[in-house]
Amino acid sequence: MSRLSGAAEAARAIADGRTTSEAVVAACLTRIAEREETVRAWAFLDPELALAQARACDDDAEPAGPLHGVPIGIKDIFDTADMPTGMGSPIYDGHRPAADAAAVAILRQAGAVILGKTATAEFAGTHPGPTTNPHDPARTPGGSSQGSAAGVADFMVPAALGTQTGGSVLRPSSYCGIFGFKPSFGTISRAGVKFAAESLDTVGLLARELEDIALLSDVLWGREPGGIVPLAAPPRIGVCRTPLWHLAEKETAAAIERAADAAREAGAVVDEVRLPAAFAALFDARRAINDYERARAMAHEWRTDRDRLSPAMRNTVAAGLAVPHADYRAARARTRDCRHMLDWLFDDWDALLVPAVNGEAPLGLDHAGDPAFQALWTMLHVPAIALPTHRGPNDMPVGIQLVARRGACDALLSVAAWVWEACGREG
Repeated sequence: MSRLSGAAEAARAIADGRTTSEAVVAACLTRIAEREETVRAWAFLDPELALAQARACDDDAEPAGPLHGVPIGIKDIFDTADMPTGMGSPIYDGHRPAADAAAVAILRQAGAVILGKTATAEFAGTHPGPTTNPHDPARTPGGSSQGSAAGVADFMVPAALGTQTGGSVLRPSSYCGIFGFKPSFGTISRAGVKFAAESLDTVGLLARELEDIALLSDVLWGREPGGIVPLAAPPRIGVCRTPLWHLAEKETAAAIERAADAAREAGAVVDEVRLPAAFAALFDARRAINDYERARAMAHEWRTDRDRLSPAMRNTVAAGLAVPHADYRAARARTRDCRHMLDWLFDDWDALLVPAVNGEAPLGLDHAGDPAFQALWTMLHVPAIALPTHRGPNDMPVGIQLVARRGACDALLSVAAWVWEACGREG
């Protein structure tokens, strides 16, 4: 496997007999051996187990499925029957689930090699793990799918699973310079995944190639891979700066302006979009929903191992337990109202172009960055994708984000491919 190969290219090369699964996996393991001491993307890695899976694929007379022999990384909050699931917490050191999470089992059924478990923030929360940004180890890779993003960006693995409750797929993807896709809420099974906030958590995908996002999506949705359908005409794109625009640093503002200009020059209809005033209340609503649901999801750990939770997690659970049920219900109701309003807005637009992150990945590893620009769209249950189109003043990646109507995952990928062609990668 060449250093530039993605999951789809690896699958084609294995199927055509140009390489073997063992060779692809061995190349990943070589890269990990070279770089893991710096990047620290992996929570669990057993090279012999990975190679044994690859050899079994190579020994099969017929391909198991569209991912036959392709290595995939799995965020360490997904259960895996043959690997520990530590969830970024000492509470679960060495924990061995009895079964795979549904998404992991589906990937295996499609022929994938589960390369290992990628590092996560504690219980996919805010207390970060040890991972560094592969472009600059002094900077955060983002959270909480940090190992998945860093491992993919550093060519350790072609693609990986993550999850997003606030911004845990799109933010690390933007910071690390890869594609990150959060499909519509509920479109990929969460069975066997540790909940953070039950009404927000979404399984997401991280990859270096847009075609890999489409391939993994098709597999996890249970349909034959068909690739991304090209648009028949240039899209209608609304530029939505959101009520958080004051948080956008110069590099993010520049990325939005340049992407809008590139799309317009390529033939898209591009205009400004303002969200209704009611959307400003979503930021407080999100905090209430996230904390309330997190407190319930962590009930066992709070009762039995509270002293082994990080101070940040203890504060979040305590805050969630203090949220009155009536306030939680009111926050859910406000959010539902805004989802319906957004549905109407998408009658006029194929996608919205919005900020992905505040700016470049911040220096330091103690804070994984601000999730606000991603969390708004997570709450609204819409599909969202980060495209690695731009660079900031320190030559660090700065992505843009596209969002589409609820349920319009395929349409979003089609628009994303069009915008990616129009913008390309800067620098």
